[in-house]
Amino acid sequence: MDDAQVLVVGVGACEAAPEEEVLGLIRDAVRAAGLAERSIAELATVDVKAAEPGIVGAAAQLGVPVVAYAARDLAEVSVPNPSPASSAAVGTPSVAEAAALRGGGELIVPKRKSAPAGRPPMATCAIVRRPARLAYEERPAAVAHGDPEPVPGPDLRHHGDAEVRDGGAGLTDLAVNVRSDTPPAWLKEKIAASLDGLAAYPDGRAAREAVAARHGLSPDRVLLTAGAAEAFVLLARALKVRHPVVVHPQFTEPEAALRDAGHEVERVLLREEDGFRLDAAAVERVPEAADLVVVGNPTNPTSVLHPAATVTALARPGRVLVVDEAFMDAVPGEREALAGRTDVPGLVVLRSLTKTWGLAGLRIGYVLASPDVIATLEQAQPLWPVSTPALVAAEACVTPRALAEAGHAAHRVAADRAHLLAGLASLAPRGVRVVGPAEGPFVLVRAPGAEAVRERLRGAGFAVRRGDTFPGLGPGWIRLAVRDRATTSRFVPALAAALGP
Repeated sequence: MDDAQVLVVGVGACEAAPEEEVLGLIRDAVRAAGLAERSIAELATVDVKAAEPGIVGAAAQLGVPVVAYAARDLAEVSVPNPSPASSAAVGTPSVAEAAALRGGGELIVPKRKSAPAGRPPMATCAIVRRPARLAYEERPAAVAHGDPEPVPGPDLRHHGDAEVRDGGAGLTDLAVNVRSDTPPAWLKEKIAASLDGLAAYPDGRAAREAVAARHGLSPDRVLLTAGAAEAFVLLARALKVRHPVVVHPQFTEPEAALRDAGHEVERVLLREEDGFRLDAAAVERVPEAADLVVVGNPTNPTSVLHPAATVTALARPGRVLVVDEAFMDAVPGEREALAGRTDVPGLVVLRSLTKTWGLAGLRIGYVLASPDVIATLEQAQPLWPVSTPALVAAEACVTPRALAEAGHAAHRVAADRAHLLAGLASLAPRGVRVVGPAEGPFVLVRAPGAEAVRERLRGAGFAVRRGDTFPGLGPGWIRLAVRDRATTSRFVPALAAALGP
């Protein structure tokens, strides 16, 4: 985002205006004016429209907050294109222009209307250029009459376990991306045997050497962590970065950790119309000044597997490139993996052993990076950060036997995913769309009325992952974990019923 100027987009929308219409209008206006979408800091509107799904969904896809103003405050703003219809409907001569101008700045795109085929427009927008110091995230919270009141943005700390943790007893879990029927018996036996050594402090040397050997690296390029989540916290707190960028939609914990550590995080949003793929155009949207870039591969929640060459195109001298490969071992042959590469400047690869092996409750993962980065992260770790049972599991999960089993499991997941995709394809006439090609142990689905569908599925005994907590998505999305064919055969008719007539 430009350090000096940002864009504020004022938005008006009729009741039930489609998210696609609102978002398309904004993007068309930005492009027509020769502006950068990544410079948008907020959407602004009147308070009675702040919860309109089309506006909220567009803001989620853009990764920005919605700022709402009372109609009486907007009525005080002088606008070039007042509308009697707007005055009658919401009490202000303008919504889009007045909301954009309410916080100051220069109107650079006057009010525009959407242009749907065969019906009247349902959305308006206007764009103001404003000094960055006045951007929403740097203004004080609303404390008095006339101050903006933000509509909450995506909940970065919401994860799939929440769908089954509270009142989820008896639900078939399609929300959590941990392989079912795990950990296997042989792994449980090894973990159980390690309990006899709990009186001693953990010694991670053997596990570290085993992980290093698995990737053809020296041990000083490996750091064992209490799951990938700890790695994100270490990166956020230990590395001296000034301009972090997170490529969304993706796992939200990296951005949450960076924000918790006091960083201002810029988002680069991959687009639905591009299949949420990282391509040359998306790489170009990452600011050259970014000194830390985070991307997932394959990406949670889109299940997109980005080409390794495209991911490495993000690397720059002086930049840390963090690639979250938590689900790479679920891809047959681990195509496009960067783990083990030492020729990419600033590369940091994160791996998790919790997904394939069902060890989310044990917390084990690791970081692969240059020795200097590993040493910096290790200094920020507490003493004995990984328990003895977790270390035993790490060593066991990188043996040739375990890798062969994981490879077989990846092929089985691919076959089960194909069965799920076939079932979802049968619902395409009902408006169900799947992001593809899916390569992970989950799929991302757009469904009409997804929020209501999710609740109906819950009533039918299925927990699915909501999509609106991922920046770049909105309330029209759900994520489904891949399960066995029998579970899918029960789920697809339940989804069909949940879609309604």
